[in-house]
Amino acid sequence: MRGFFRGDATGIPLHGILTDGPFGAWWSAIFLDFYKDDSSRLAAKRLVALGVVAAVPTAVSGWAQWSMKDHGTKRVGIVHATISAAATLVYLASWAARERGRHELGIGLSRAGAVLLLASGFLGGHLRSGRPHRVARRPRGGSDRETAHTER
Repeated sequence: MRGFFRGDATGIPLHGILTDGPFGAWWSAIFLDFYKDDSSRLAAKRLVALGVVAAVPTAVSGWAQWSMKDHGTKRVGIVHATISAAATLVYLASWAARERGRHELGIGLSRAGAVLLLASGFLGGHLRSGRPHRVARRPRGGSDRETAHTER
């Protein structure tokens, strides 16, 4: 199973592939929101809903990949997951607003979700970059005064 989530068969971890689903659906909806006709509004509403549904397996695959990481990477991953979850909730609220006929509110929420999505994507890219994630640790032993001096 680990090889599947790591992407041993494709060369790309599964989470990296699945992120294209919600990301693509939500960004496509944002572009459709520039058009005021009913068919564009309906398509945007459906894309927002599709993104929310696609976010579930994306999150599960991210969690599976996260669970195999070191402590420092996990800390960044928690922030990434929190922002992603917040974006998903904002898009869920956008879909609910659109479903109730409050399309302008739905558009505003989509744009707010996009800001969160960009922040989350930035952190996800950082995690994927392969750079080592180091955690600063205090030297063992010694007083707080010595530790403060060594950390400067």
